[in-house]
Amino acid sequence: MPSRRPLPLPRAVPPVSAKVLRQPIEAANNPAALLRLDTVAALTGLSRSTLYAKIKAGTFPAPIKQGARCTRFRASTVTAWLESVN
Repeated sequence: MPSRRPLPLPRAVPPVSAKVLRQPIEAANNPAALLRLDTVAALTGLSRSTLYAKIKAGTFPAPIKQGARCTRFRASTVTAWLESVN
């Protein structure tokens, strides 16, 4: 009878709450920076769907369309909105 090899141990899975942003939040300190949606969501504490609902209602600055699948938010308009809310 052939010997059996032990099964490999499962790999550690990072916690769900540890979301890694593709762009540092410090990018918002540069007024000319173009921020990704996930960075804006982290800055404002709003979800993606809430952000788009506020854009449609005219209560949040509209993003800049850079291509067919690329939109960015100007950091200066996002920080101005944050200051006006507080």
